[in-house]
Amino acid sequence: MTLTAPLPAAPGHEAAPLRLVGERRIDRDRVERAVGELLAGLGRDAADPHLRDTPRRVADAFAELLTPQAFEPTTFANEGGYDDLVLVRDIPFHSLCEHHLLPFRGVAHIGYLPGERLIGLSKLARALDRFARDLQVQERLTAQVADWLQDTLHARGVGVVIQAEHLCMSLRGIGAAGAMTVTSAFTGELAADQERRKRFLPDA
Repeated sequence: MTLTAPLPAAPGHEAAPLRLVGERRIDRDRVERAVGELLAGLGRDAADPHLRDTPRRVADAFAELLTPQAFEPTTFANEGGYDDLVLVRDIPFHSLCEHHLLPFRGVAHIGYLPGERLIGLSKLARALDRFARDLQVQERLTAQVADWLQDTLHARGVGVVIQAEHLCMSLRGIGAAGAMTVTSAFTGELAADQERRKRFLPDA
């Protein structure tokens, strides 16, 4: 699935919506049949009254978790010439590990050094949610958000730090409940600015 970022908006106009190219369609009937087969493979009777609606419920759940919502990444002229870091911390998110189909969840800290334009703060959270509603790995999710914001805003620098607990690590395998994975991506001036990068850390 390819994601395209809009060109920067002309003064007084909003940027074009973030969209998916070649967006996958979820075949609910096929998912329901597959869940029925999974239940049978697990030695369960899909006709049991307690499991009869499970295939539909699972299909609905995956459709919700994997269907991103369209939004318009509204930008504004930086008329006041603000040139320091704009940072939104502790944005909650959840996604699905593409290796085990188990959730990983946590928070993201997303910021940028403005150039000629600013972006609506809520759009940072919406962009994170848009990319997270996919079968993901945390490293790719981090880079996708950073690249999208850089391409959309043409900022002097962008930073994204994600902290997440992966249930595929917490509930199975090593069973390391509470372990947090941290990934980061920095572009432009933030890539070399250690002092500003520290402000993305939770205890900064």
